[in-house]
Amino acid sequence: MAKFDPAIGSLVRSARAVLRKRLPTAIELVYDNYNALAIGFASTERTSDVIVSLAVYARGVNLYFMYGARLPDPRRLLKGSGNQGRFVPLENVAVLDARAVQALLRAAVRHAKTPLPSVGRGYTVIRSVSAKQRPRRPPPNKRLKLTGATAKE
Repeated sequence: MAKFDPAIGSLVRSARAVLRKRLPTAIELVYDNYNALAIGFASTERTSDVIVSLAVYARGVNLYFMYGARLPDPRRLLKGSGNQGRFVPLENVAVLDARAVQALLRAAVRHAKTPLPSVGRGYTVIRSVSAKQRPRRPPPNKRLKLTGATAKE
């Protein structure tokens, strides 16, 4: 997280704590790729079993639903037009407390190809760290567009 702007780092730590609490048996798969840092919450150690992830960019964070195109979204919160994934921009950690986002998370868990274990405790697996990466902080002349407090850590 030290590579990112402090506001982004704080938001990610807070969001990760919330997701960890809501998905206690999920396995965290971490990919520090060229474009972004991805922290996926999965039922197994396979990437295809990721249910939801935090996609962390220099200018913001998205809550990414791996199979979001299949989820009911009456409030039209999900962004993106791919065949499979959709995302909700995380301007602050309070977005995770919105009823509509909680409903999306529950639906994503229900629709998972491989269900989350009903007992046990998840763990973290670092899958890859790319040697070459885009800058993790925005240029000095570009302000971040995060709103509100990011909750206590």
